[in-house]
Amino acid sequence: MERLTREFSPGFTTRLVPYPYKAMFAICSDLDETPSRHVYLETMRFLNTSEDTVMGPGVNLEVGNTIYFDMPPEQFAYWNTDDQGRAMVRELIRSGHIDCLHSFGDLATTRAHAGRALEELEHHGCRIQAWVDHGTAITNFDDDIMQGCGDLPGSPAYHADLTRSYGIEYVWKGRVTSVVGQNAVRSLGGIWLSSRPFRSGKTLLKEWVKGVLAKGGNVKYAMHGDNRVLRNTTLRDGQKVNEFMRCNPHWGGVSCCETASGVAQVLTPEFLDRLITRQAICILYTHLGKIPNREELLPEKSRAAFAMLAVRAKRKDILVATTRRLLGYCRMLDEAVLHVQRSGDRIVVDVSYSGPSCDLDGLTLQGAEAERIMITHNDKALQPLQLNLPDESGKVSVSVPWSCLEFPQM
Repeated sequence: MERLTREFSPGFTTRLVPYPYKAMFAICSDLDETPSRHVYLETMRFLNTSEDTVMGPGVNLEVGNTIYFDMPPEQFAYWNTDDQGRAMVRELIRSGHIDCLHSFGDLATTRAHAGRALEELEHHGCRIQAWVDHGTAITNFDDDIMQGCGDLPGSPAYHADLTRSYGIEYVWKGRVTSVVGQNAVRSLGGIWLSSRPFRSGKTLLKEWVKGVLAKGGNVKYAMHGDNRVLRNTTLRDGQKVNEFMRCNPHWGGVSCCETASGVAQVLTPEFLDRLITRQAICILYTHLGKIPNREELLPEKSRAAFAMLAVRAKRKDILVATTRRLLGYCRMLDEAVLHVQRSGDRIVVDVSYSGPSCDLDGLTLQGAEAERIMITHNDKALQPLQLNLPDESGKVSVSVPWSCLEFPQM
């Protein structure tokens, strides 16, 4: 259980995942090829509520989604949909359930396209803090994997200054790993399958090579070598951002089964159990809008896979959160400085952290005197706190409660 905690002061440790969970998990779905707002919303209702849907009762998890603006007319996007669809998007952004911009879209090729989209979001008070590069869209930030010019001053598609000023903090630039679980020691276990020796062996070899190259100083694969969810990086225009890495643990490789029908081969009991055993964190790379047909949306096996994930979430093995919330929690653990002072019979732990206080949701402090701990942030006491029973380590703890997002009624 050593990996579950990190010492911040003699006698006190932070739990690396919120109590009582053993792992954290986000489903980061790119909306590519989603055919309509009806498919988009019904899939989100199935994942985020227990209501009846066209796929049966929902699994009541917390799952975010992505949005873009300028796309061909056959794909759901903000400018393509009707007024009701745009109102739906805005409501889901405000509730936290649309939490990533997936570039500005294939047809957004200029700074003016980016500016129009950002002005629309600003006008309606909609804030998104995470960015995900899309295909080979010219507004992408990455110039290596995703071939974008969005952060290149002088390019017609340059928008990074606008996008950062709008509020984007977290950026995905194409990096996907097959390693099961990040923020844990890098391990290639669970990739190779005896029933698929050659294909899975090729995937294993690719990940091994990435690790070797990373140790040799290769810039492209440095993040793979560290096996961290987040790292600080600099865009080509000099702006600092938090870059994150996603994971697709399928034995066939990172571009295999990342669809609505394929997700059942990814969300397997073996994968979830290994994530729990490794006490790790994972942001899943997928495309749940790539559906088999409009009558089924998520096939039966995929629905069963999400139901299985919901069981593990309900029994507090895996905390399932939106991408933005998971990233904020990881950033808080990386950047926060905790100062301990004793004041009478109280132990005051002041959290020095420049991000929003919502990122402190789930912060769990362990120590023999946990019941006496008061947590403050920006000179404000965080209340109420949650006093916890001993976990697998035998230690008691106190937590900032993990709040639940409320899915809007639509």
